[in-house]
Amino acid sequence: MSADRLRFGIFMAPFHRAGENPTLAIERDLQLVEHLDRLGWDEAWIGEHHSAGSEIIASPEIFIAAAAQRTRNIKLGTGVISVAYHNPYMIAERAVQLDHMTRGRFMLGCGPGSLPTDAIMLGLDPTETRPLLEEGMEVIMKLLTTDEPVNSQTKMWNLVDARLHLRPYSNPLFDVAVPAVASPTGPRLAGKHGIGLLSIGATQSEGFDVLGLHWDVMEERAQTFGTVADRSKWRLVGMMHIAETREQAYKDVEYGMIPWFDYFQHTAAFPQMDVGGASAVREAIDFVNQSGLGSIGTVDDACEQIERLQKQSGGFGCYMTLAHEWANPQATLRSYELIAQYVAPQFQGQAFSTLNAKQRARDGRPHLAERNMQAVTDMVEKHAAEMAAKG
Repeated sequence: MSADRLRFGIFMAPFHRAGENPTLAIERDLQLVEHLDRLGWDEAWIGEHHSAGSEIIASPEIFIAAAAQRTRNIKLGTGVISVAYHNPYMIAERAVQLDHMTRGRFMLGCGPGSLPTDAIMLGLDPTETRPLLEEGMEVIMKLLTTDEPVNSQTKMWNLVDARLHLRPYSNPLFDVAVPAVASPTGPRLAGKHGIGLLSIGATQSEGFDVLGLHWDVMEERAQTFGTVADRSKWRLVGMMHIAETREQAYKDVEYGMIPWFDYFQHTAAFPQMDVGGASAVREAIDFVNQSGLGSIGTVDDACEQIERLQKQSGGFGCYMTLAHEWANPQATLRSYELIAQYVAPQFQGQAFSTLNAKQRARDGRPHLAERNMQAVTDMVEKHAAEMAAKG
């Protein structure tokens, strides 16, 4: 049994069908976070997008402020803020405010932005967003960790002797993380600043193959800049939908799997999310399960995916399932409940302890049952002897 407790979370873009009621969709997202909080999930990361009609949360900070009022324990992160689209001073200011408002439950995720249609509307070539992320992270980390004035100028922002006027609520700082799919950009930044890594493409063939390489890059950069590469801050994102039986899980995903595949095949210009050419539900299920992209099936299938990721990566701190609405709301909530009820305990030491206690009791049952019956017999005989003595 490992002494390390694997955390569980979700990475919610979110994904909703274009054309549906966005008010209800966002409310459903908030209700999902409430549900996860009641079930004891550890983290929820919320995305930022501005185009393509499916990933409809424009401000993860606003969403987190609302979710924080509905929840008690779950940590809430921006997954991720597109740094190139914002003044990094404002990102740091809002992050510190949310850290105070959530009493330390806030996490800051920063990335380059995944949808090129977002960047183009802001006058950016998609090739510019990663360099801007690197410059922005320099500013953000300096603002959050020092009292030194910051000066920085790019085509998107200009800072002159900038300082924060509030220090974080968390001591010394809330979790900060950057994303990675296949390129070394994320691991290089994470290692340089000693922050966490969100491996969003962990279960895709290309992303899965480079998990070990990403960790090597983080360690090398950490050594170069005198920081620490911490596996507990490494979060791997995969895909799951589970039910009591495989047949039920397969039936559940008939609800919304093809629209989700269609979005990545034909709408989102995000080639890193290669989901194959499936056009029928069973083709999509087979692609997900056989390629290792995700796990559609049972508790055992879900555990196998996490074990595979642990072996390939060498160890990580949090498994996050991508929120996708392949199934209807009821079946979706049930899947998260099954993960909390049966999958998480396998990786948090809780299943081991109760199963071990059960086995000890089973092993000793014949002897203990005999002793118990002997105790009953002895008392019957004692009572009979007392009654005979009175007679």
